[in-house]
Amino acid sequence: MTKRVEEHSFSVEMKSKTFVNKMTLQEGCVVFEGVLGELSSVSIIEGLMLQIEGANGVLRLDITPNEIEPFLSAKRGEQ
Repeated sequence: MTKRVEEHSFSVEMKSKTFVNKMTLQEGCVVFEGVLGELSSVSIIEGLMLQIEGANGVLRLDITPNEIEPFLSAKRGEQ
């Protein structure tokens, strides 16, 4: 079994550049902002990848449910 790395990769796929509000590449900083639109699904692909699909694009992040849960539990505890 391959050991997971501490770093998490992500991808953003937009259907059109009109849905991208801002993309800035500066020394030491990268900003990518856009509008996914109305969400159509949120799923975990093969237990390894969070996928959020919107009308205008898809956001993918390689993170497992076990890695997400502590953050969700902490937020619930704050309420």
